[in-house]
Amino acid sequence: PDVIIEAQFDDNDAKHGQDHLQDALTDDIKKLSLDTAEKEKAAGVTGVHRTKQDDGPKVNDPRLLPDEFLQRTAKVVCILEKKHSRAATGFIKLLADRNSELFKRCAMFSPVDHRVPRVYVPLADCPPDFVTKPETYSQMLFICRIVDWKEDSNFASGRLCKSLGQAGEIEPESEGILTEYGVDFSDFSPEVLECLPQDLPWVISPGELAKRRDLR
Repeated sequence: PDVIIEAQFDDNDAKHGQDHLQDALTDDIKKLSLDTAEKEKAAGVTGVHRTKQDDGPKVNDPRLLPDEFLQRTAKVVCILEKKHSRAATGFIKLLADRNSELFKRCAMFSPVDHRVPRVYVPLADCPPDFVTKPETYSQMLFICRIVDWKEDSNFASGRLCKSLGQAGEIEPESEGILTEYGVDFSDFSPEVLECLPQDLPWVISPGELAKRRDLR
């Protein structure tokens, strides 16, 4: 139980059995044990009195195993920068457990992008007749923004921002993609539009063409 050793074998090994594989792993462990004993002998450890509690490294000590026999593990300790916009396109549906207290307060948001977790959204954000007619909104795209994700929960918490329209149509799908990636597609302000030429039709003057590189 202290050491897990993984080995790979090809079809040849599968056909002729795995007994030789187990023997090979056993031999490797014995060699590791012998190598350790020789190192201790060379270091003069043999003549030192050792108690039962201080027997030194055992054969199953992970420190004696080569790196290829070890499975590295880690855990996230901090988020340095939030790269995702926390906005997602998806569908809303009622919770499966109708008798739960959560059913009276929240709906489930399922993102189209499966890399984004499912999200609990307040029923207050949903259309007024969603609870009585959920099938009406089964193919309706919504934008949800994640606001929190507790460590002890399988689902994030979020708020519905807006209804995009029917899934499969170009405009709702395009708006959803732009929102997810944080692209500002709102109309230009009057201040920006004032910078454009006002006398139409506008043409590039010969002087500008002479000093510019034409990339049209």
